[in-house]
Amino acid sequence: MTVAYDLRRRLAAEALGTALLVATVVGSGVMAQSLTQDVALMLLGNALATGAVPVVLITTLGPISGAHFNPAVSLCSRCGGSCRPGRPGGMPPHSPRAVSPARSSRT
Repeated sequence: MTVAYDLRRRLAAEALGTALLVATVVGSGVMAQSLTQDVALMLLGNALATGAVPVVLITTLGPISGAHFNPAVSLCSRCGGSCRPGRPGGMPPHSPRAVSPARSSRT
């Protein structure tokens, strides 16, 4: 059974997922440096956190919004034809707008 969520919930799920993903990546780097001086252990801690949290985020928020936490990936999927607007898991409406500032800042 597929549940259709309204735009407000999908955007809230995307914002929450993006914020948690950024906090995880930044936090795992900070945690790894303060945990030990062993570089291999730093990389292991960083990799485990950075690999495990997206799985949890995609599993929990994916059914609501499609888990498009990185709009650049969504845009590439759209250009490749594997991501269609309006389909469950399709590209959310904010993805192209999220990528456009990065495109306009290139010189």
